Amino acid sequence: MTRTVGVEEEFLLVQSSSPFLAPAGDEVVARAEAGSAGQFEHELKREQAELGTAPHRHLVDLDRDLRARRAELAAAARERGVRLLASATSPLDEQVSTTADARYQRMTEMFGRLARMQLTCGMHVHVAIESPAEGVRVLDRIRGWLPVLTALSANSPYLAGQDTDYASYRTVLWGQWPTAGVADPFGTVEGYRAAREALIATGAALDDGMIYFDARLSANYPTVEIRVCDVCADVGDASVIAALARALVATAADDDAPPPQVRGELLRAATWRAARWGVEERLVDAYGARLVPAWELVEALVDDVGEALGGAGDDRVVAEGLARIRSRGTGARRQREAHAAGGIAGLVDALAELTVTPPGAGASGAS
Repeated sequence: MTRTVGVEEEFLLVQSSSPFLAPAGDEVVARAEAGSAGQFEHELKREQAELGTAPHRHLVDLDRDLRARRAELAAAARERGVRLLASATSPLDEQVSTTADARYQRMTEMFGRLARMQLTCGMHVHVAIESPAEGVRVLDRIRGWLPVLTALSANSPYLAGQDTDYASYRTVLWGQWPTAGVADPFGTVEGYRAAREALIATGAALDDGMIYFDARLSANYPTVEIRVCDVCADVGDASVIAALARALVATAADDDAPPPQVRGELLRAATWRAARWGVEERLVDAYGARLVPAWELVEALVDDVGEALGGAGDDRVVAEGLARIRSRGTGARRQREAHAAGGIAGLVDALAELTVTPPGAGASGAS
């Protein structure tokens, strides 16, 4: 049976009348929750808001859910004089404020400036697993492919008005957390739990929620949670990447061979290169320890998970979606094109428009 997949997305909140971030997260989330059965959450910073979809077996339903939730959150923002922006770092100011929450306060006390200034927006993909043991088997087998998902989702070239020269600068900023990034193979559920508990015991994480591995067992759902993606400017890209993530999990779960041996430093290099150029340059083939053209590696991933894509009925819509990304670029290229045409103000206008598209405008070919 096809595994369910769900998505969480984080967004910036920007004032409608001036080029500044808007500390309106609590108000926007409360308004969105009042008018919807959807899942909305505040985030570490008041200048953010988060949505979550239900789990879905059919990609067209996930796509429809994402578009509806984005529209609801954007409508709630407009009622507060705020715009919703799908950018994984802020192209505007960095004047951020922490949400009033005891846990967030403890994080700020423990991690200092890292927590005070952290303002990044990711997309987290949850794929159903049958057991924690299956989940650990998946985690140990997908490590080498995760940088490809980072590259495909890259949507954070600007920070505080400046081009960072990166396609996904969120990846760089997020990597400052002591538990973030590449994890060694765990081997067993006991190995995973021991790694998690050691990080909490040593103060690198306050709790399970701060285990920021690139992929982890969800603390709240029976899922593997893949956390390497920027929030996508185009919701259609989000659906395509979620389909690839589901196929990656399904393929790994069915693989009885020992997990590939890939060294952590090579994976860190692969992650850096994906963050630096997205799919505009060469990427690291972690399994071959070599540089290859980005789209050659994307095609290798599609080939590797092709049976799972076909089994879910996602093969055609993923092929079409990847062709669109290849033709017009990821969010990073689209941000730079908007900036070239209209500066930061034009970039914000373009992103705000792109963030919300009508339900039914996307993955209509999905099953």
